[in-house]
Amino acid sequence: MKTIINGITKENAIFVLMLGLCSALAVTTTFESAYVMGICVLIVLLGSSFLISLLSKWIPDHVQIPVYILIIGTFVTILEIFLESYVPKLHDVLGIYLPLIVVNCIVLGRSLSVYSKETLGKSLLDALGIGLGYLFALMVIAFFREILGTNTLTLMDHISSLTGYRAVYHIPNNSILPISILKEPAGAFLTLGLLMGFFNLLRAHKKGRV
Repeated sequence: MKTIINGITKENAIFVLMLGLCSALAVTTTFESAYVMGICVLIVLLGSSFLISLLSKWIPDHVQIPVYILIIGTFVTILEIFLESYVPKLHDVLGIYLPLIVVNCIVLGRSLSVYSKETLGKSLLDALGIGLGYLFALMVIAFFREILGTNTLTLMDHISSLTGYRAVYHIPNNSILPISILKEPAGAFLTLGLLMGFFNLLRAHKKGRV
């Protein structure tokens, strides 16, 4: 349990380690695309950690990276085929950032530093913690960007073709919202910076520094 909590808090891929920022900032325009991307990364982490931990003893050091990329790429390809077949609109929204999971520094980095060296149990726990931390970060960023930037919250829109339900909530306009810059790339960096500052403040307060 400690490993999972560390992956969400002390070793959060976005807010602490600052890994995988390109996709994190690009797909957080809506809450829906953010959590779907987070779930995809979580699935790839769990699948690759399982196989790499089992096979690492038989993989020579000089071919580790290409073999790990092959394993990761297999899971990513399966997810791509699934989304393209059943949720094509969401597949188009995620665009190039879905196949780029293959070289995402979170997945490949943990494969080299953890899954190839630890036991199966520890690898799976680490993958679960890091994956949930990444998912949490994307959801938080997207939540503020979408609500404050567009006055909407998209829980299920494109995936309604798969679930059979559509849930898009609209917030009445007022004199302050929406803050249109939050829809833009600059708004993604602004939101990330403010959230990182907030979480750093919480950690400092917990340690008695503030």
